[in-house]
Amino acid sequence: MGLTKSSTGSHLLLDDLESLKDNSDYVIALAGNPNVGKSTIFNSLTGMHQHTGNWPGKTVSNATGNCIYEDTNFLFVDIPGTYSIMSNSEEEEIARDYICFGHPDCTIIIVDGTCLERNLNLVFQTMEITNNLVVCVNLLDEAKKKKIHIDLDKLSEELGVPVVGTIARKKKTLDLLMDTIKKVCTHECKPNPKKISYSKIIEDNISKLQNVLENDFLLSSDLSRWISLKLIDDEKKILHSIEQNLAINLLENNTIQNLKNAIHSELKKNGISKNNFKDHIVSDIMHKSEEICKKVCLFEDEDYSSRDRKIDKILTSKKFGIPIMLLFLGIIFWLTIIGANYPSQALFSIFAWLQEKLILGAKFLHLPEWLSSMLISGVYQTLTWIVSVMLPPMAIFFPLFTILEDLGYLPRIAFNMDGFFKKCCCTGKQMITMCMGFGCNAAGVVGCRIIDSPRERLIAILTNNFVPCNRKISFFNCYCYNLYCW
Repeated sequence: MGLTKSSTGSHLLLDDLESLKDNSDYVIALAGNPNVGKSTIFNSLTGMHQHTGNWPGKTVSNATGNCIYEDTNFLFVDIPGTYSIMSNSEEEEIARDYICFGHPDCTIIIVDGTCLERNLNLVFQTMEITNNLVVCVNLLDEAKKKKIHIDLDKLSEELGVPVVGTIARKKKTLDLLMDTIKKVCTHECKPNPKKISYSKIIEDNISKLQNVLENDFLLSSDLSRWISLKLIDDEKKILHSIEQNLAINLLENNTIQNLKNAIHSELKKNGISKNNFKDHIVSDIMHKSEEICKKVCLFEDEDYSSRDRKIDKILTSKKFGIPIMLLFLGIIFWLTIIGANYPSQALFSIFAWLQEKLILGAKFLHLPEWLSSMLISGVYQTLTWIVSVMLPPMAIFFPLFTILEDLGYLPRIAFNMDGFFKKCCCTGKQMITMCMGFGCNAAGVVGCRIIDSPRERLIAILTNNFVPCNRKISFFNCYCYNLYCW
């Protein structure tokens, strides 16, 4: 497998991606739930180094990279991690818009082999949109540790699409994935997804709208079925995206609107309202996912996740959750504040020794007093004081914070604090960004993009600026040190 590096676009739009297609033979979309190894596979295939995080939606923009396989140039698009494409958050909108309207030659849905049932939800939703689909079951090494065996051939038969097993960090396991992708792109392999059949009342009403869309708008069977679902769901954001990207008029078409109103009335008589329609759809998908998992997964230890559940009960309990959180954060702050004193003092000593040498050098060169004072007492001394005070705390705080992230503790913090933040009309996710803000306000503000609601995100951005970050404390320390020296 030949790998080539390419630049990553932090906010690539669909129009930008269209221009990149000209330089590639095929465009491949990488989708999946957060924390399934999607960005790791992307990095392995393209040779790039996309940051991976342990909370939902860390990758909130499309990133691209090229991979040359058997003299064929593939452009990979790493779209944000999402649990669904029913569009509730910014990440889901970006993922949905690219899968629906980006026209990739093949869409790869990466799923977690340790919790297949939950991940199949996204697979079935994507099947409603495209047939050119490959399912990549990742984290097989973790599944093996938990004694979970997955029959990949049986899973492929049940889904009607190619299924490939991978371990993201081992490039050798990605060869079969690339081979399957190429076969799908060249139509050597033609997926035939077995789509979900919903309850009879829902299917009958989907057919009514589907017939109108196929006849009046000349849409394909698959696309018209998906749009019919969205019309019944009546989610305005998705419908506006459909109108803009497909150049069709749905919201002002009288035939469509009258039929949609009639369908809503009929569904309401059967206990299905606009508010719970999506629940019925997701419920049918999850029942199908559960049915498939029972057929393809073998658990040697049926209680394999009991330890994780026991830990969660302690970490998120009303009695111990908050004290444990305060203990962890207290230890990190103590190590950061006390531990940073020693490297800071060492740096001060080194820079002070160098400053003395620079002063002697300036005198030896007979530099004017105003110039040596400006360069040494001004630029050099200010720079070295900032480095001495700021660098050690940041070098200690962020690695410790990353350990909590990798252990998966940050979502537990958000869960514990959600009730308190809701009373302030905020979300528990803000606690994660506030913790980051203690290291650097800029990182805390940028991290607010993981918050779904625009209103809650704006509140978090504004209030996170008041967190006493390392930079503010460092400048205060520098100011106090200057007063002391003066």
